[in-house]
Amino acid sequence: MIHSAIPDIRLSGATPADYPELVAVWEASVRATHDFVTEEEIDHFRPIILHDYLKMMQLTCARNNHGAILGFAGVISGKLEMLFLHPMARGRGIGTALLQYVIQHQGVTKVDVNEENEQALEFYQRHGFKVINRSEQDAMGKPHPILYMELDKN
Repeated sequence: MIHSAIPDIRLSGATPADYPELVAVWEASVRATHDFVTEEEIDHFRPIILHDYLKMMQLTCARNNHGAILGFAGVISGKLEMLFLHPMARGRGIGTALLQYVIQHQGVTKVDVNEENEQALEFYQRHGFKVINRSEQDAMGKPHPILYMELDKN
């Protein structure tokens, strides 16, 4: 357990027993911030995230004093693949704490962002990421443009 700069929040890893709670946080976050994602897309990704994606990542969770997961980050080889916060946890610095942790301790230098998710784009830009490329479609071939970002080392 790692103490964060935010009182009453602890950063820790995750085990497979945490996966259902992580998926619940993911879904709540997507519903609150990704108004461009359809119900069918959420239904499609939910089991993939639960059974495939999470086990591939180095996961860092932000937990409250009761152990409930308020947000999490998932990293693969220096790329931030997931950063999701429960809607009730937004605006408290938890996303920043998770991002700073994975940059400092897991070598994160890259992230892909849905162009339609302006809040996420602004968040990463505030933390030193710059857009280096763009794709008209997401990895599943859906019409959700993706911005490829890298941490500006200047």
